Amino acid sequence: MNILNIDKCPLCGKSAFHKEMTCKDHYATGETFDVYKCESCGFLFTQGIPVEAEIGRYYESPDYISHSDTHHGLMNRVYHWVRRYMLASKARLIKHNSGLSRGRLLDIGTGTGYFPHFMKEKGWRVTAIEKSPQARTFAQTHFGLEVDAPEKLATYEDASFDVITLWHVMEHLEHLNETWETLSRILQDRGILVIAVPNPSSFDARKYGAMWAAWDVPRHLWHFTPSAMQQFGAKHGFVLAERHPMPFDAFYVSMLTEKYKQSRSPFFKGLLIGFEAWMATLTRKEQSSSMIYVFRKKQL
Repeated sequence: MNILNIDKCPLCGKSAFHKEMTCKDHYATGETFDVYKCESCGFLFTQGIPVEAEIGRYYESPDYISHSDTHHGLMNRVYHWVRRYMLASKARLIKHNSGLSRGRLLDIGTGTGYFPHFMKEKGWRVTAIEKSPQARTFAQTHFGLEVDAPEKLATYEDASFDVITLWHVMEHLEHLNETWETLSRILQDRGILVIAVPNPSSFDARKYGAMWAAWDVPRHLWHFTPSAMQQFGAKHGFVLAERHPMPFDAFYVSMLTEKYKQSRSPFFKGLLIGFEAWMATLTRKEQSSSMIYVFRKKQL
């Protein structure tokens, strides 16, 4: 197996790192992976993971909920209820920030297609990209969506989209800076880029340390604090317009973490920690378990 060795920080370009912690892949293999921190800018990343072309086996599980339609179990039922709520919330955020009721939207990492289907129903012209062949088939079978493979991203014409969304996707992408450059090229000058990622400086991340489920090694290669996300945007010609907490994520991530810890009541204990995390975000939203960032292109 070919291993990805990161020798330069993708944010600042420096090469001095130290190991911050060791995390376990609780989801698929039980293997451990090290999370490193850049000594210059503080950016966090997972070192020594399989290259993108060979990491597929770490996603192979019927429990990988972002690519699953199962409602079996209490946690899955909660997840799907929250997803229905969040679809409407995402649509409102896009309308507010883009000023458009309909337009051209690209959703990268579309999973089983719920979000692009929802936006298509609202009149948007939707293009979707998804790596998983099984998820692409699901989206086509259930929603009639034509979903492109990731290789198609580089072929889109300049200024093709009014809105580009990545919901919990950026943390998975091996070619990080190249992706940012492509997003800048294919986005309209007055378009918006919406990125949602886990927040390693959140209340629940600090609470759980290396056990925090949203480290999700080795599937999550990059770990973006609010500061790091803003810096990546600026590096590639974007200005951060808004950022929003994702309050429900703390509940789900805490429940999953308690499950990994083999707690006796993971649902209820996770609910309690999630509530504490939610309370923390009322005064400091940058403590949210996950954050949504809305970027605009810097106007010259």
